[in-house]
Amino acid sequence: MRRVVVKDGSSPVTELNELEYVRGQIYANLWHSDRIARISPATGQVLGWIDLTGLLPRAERSDPEAVLNGIACDAVHDRLFVTGKLWPAIFEIKVVPASAAASAR
Repeated sequence: MRRVVVKDGSSPVTELNELEYVRGQIYANLWHSDRIARISPATGQVLGWIDLTGLLPRAERSDPEAVLNGIACDAVHDRLFVTGKLWPAIFEIKVVPASAAASAR
């Protein structure tokens, strides 16, 4: 066991919670946001962000503390699930590179 300082470029990233090891990376959600950091376990460097804005619209959140904070990986079936505190549902998501997501629009 060891610690790493998480940075996005040269800026420290704080308020990370709900860590999950996914395909050689650490996924951690940024508290009170709809973003998940993909982190190198070797260096602590943020490799990219997963933006889940709109996954559960603000209008469907019952409380200001109803925030994204659950990540689970089913490595056997290559599935990724997310949910939040006080959320009414669990979502299966697929992470795609930003370039692929933009071309699919």
